[in-house]
Amino acid sequence: MEKEAYRVVLRLVQESGNLIRDAFRRAGGVNVMTKTSDVDLVTDVDQKVEQVLVDGIRSKFPDHQFIGEESTAMGKKGMFTDAPTWIIDPIDGTTNFVHKVPYVCISIALYMKKEPRIGIVYNPILEELFTARKGLGAFRNVLNKALLLLTFGVQNRFSLPNAVDVYLQNNKRIVEQGIRGHRSFGSAALNMCYVALGCADAYIEFGLHCWDIAAGRLIVEEAGGLVIDPSGGPIDIMARRVLACSTAELGKAIGDIVEVIDLPKD
Repeated sequence: MEKEAYRVVLRLVQESGNLIRDAFRRAGGVNVMTKTSDVDLVTDVDQKVEQVLVDGIRSKFPDHQFIGEESTAMGKKGMFTDAPTWIIDPIDGTTNFVHKVPYVCISIALYMKKEPRIGIVYNPILEELFTARKGLGAFRNVLNKALLLLTFGVQNRFSLPNAVDVYLQNNKRIVEQGIRGHRSFGSAALNMCYVALGCADAYIEFGLHCWDIAAGRLIVEEAGGLVIDPSGGPIDIMARRVLACSTAELGKAIGDIVEVIDLPKD
C-alpha cells in the first residue's frame, strides 16, 4: 500500500503544482481572503489544491483520514489517530505566493500509527522537489541527496501573555551566539528541506501547525538530520513548535539557550 500511495500522491502533487505555477504567473493575480487575522491569508488556489489532493487520494484509499490547513480553517478539523492520515498544507508560504515571492510549496505527509511514512515538499515555482519514505532516504528532485533559519513573523500567532517577548528574546539570544548568519524564507516546509539539503544548519520556530512540519520532519530525518522539540525532547507534531538541525550537538546548543513557548496543541 505504501509504495502505491507514494506513486499516487507524487502524481497529484505535480498536478497540483501546475495549478500553483499557473496562478503565480498569471498577470491578474489571485482571489485573496483572510482567516484568523489580516496577515493570515488564504487564496482560492490554496483551496483548489487541497481539494485536488484530498479527492485524488480518497479515490484510491477511501479509508484514509485527512488533516488539511484549509479544511481545518473551514471548521472540518481532522483527528490525529493511529489510522493512516494525510497531513496537508496546500500552499506553505501563502503570503509569499500572493506577493510573487517564489518560496512557496506544497507540503504533504502520510502518518501511520502517528509516525511518518511518506513526506513530499514541492516548490513548483523553482522546480524543487523533496521526497522521503521511511527507511529509504531523502531525495531532492529525485536524486540523492552555521546558517540558521529564524522566523521573525508578523502574524499574531501567540495568544499567551508575554509569548511575543519570549519569541523575540529567543531569536536575540541565538543571534548573539556569533552564528554565521540567519535567514527566513517564509515557508516552514522549505526551511526544513534546506536543513536536510545542508543549505542551513538549523531551523527553529514556534507557533506552527502540524501541516507545516509533517512532511519536512521525515525529509530531515531521512537525510540524517534531527527533528526535536526545542526543549530537547522528542518531536510532537501537534505541539506547534520544532527544532530541525544537522547534528544533535547543535540541537542541544540551541535548546540550551532558548525559552520554550507552550502553545495550545493542534
